[in-house]
Amino acid sequence: MTTPVRHQRGAAMQVRPLGWARNPLTEFDQLLSEMSGLIESTVGGAAPVVAWTPLADVTEADDAFHIEIELPGVKSKDIDVEANGQELVVTGEIKEKERKGVLRRSTRRTGAFEYRLRLPGEVDTEKINAQISDGVLTITVPKAEVAKPRHVEISETSESTGGSG
Repeated sequence: MTTPVRHQRGAAMQVRPLGWARNPLTEFDQLLSEMSGLIESTVGGAAPVVAWTPLADVTEADDAFHIEIELPGVKSKDIDVEANGQELVVTGEIKEKERKGVLRRSTRRTGAFEYRLRLPGEVDTEKINAQISDGVLTITVPKAEVAKPRHVEISETSESTGGSG
């Protein structure tokens, strides 16, 4: 019985047995990389550089939205955070490291990145806080006072009957 063979452009054949676990996101990244290589070869490398989107988590609390974006190895000076109304835009660049020797394999993303988020509800853009620690950019976007939930007390009134009839 033969095992399935997967062919990759510009690479040696890889033999993978049946039932081999694979990550569909990795395969999608490979497909995007191959497609951009095809476009570059067709256009002659004059295609504009397309920013990629880093991985992120967005959580909502009663008083704020919390965004955590994975940016390993990025310094704060290479990141720009802008808020315009309900839209938050994080842009920057992960620079390629200078290496000595031959790079045999690279799966880390480099180049320009962009993360866009439209927040539901009104936010207070004046009080946004951003910090980077251990390769994770944490942004806190406080909700505007009008957007915070408010408990409304209900008062009871006694109904009076206007007269006897």
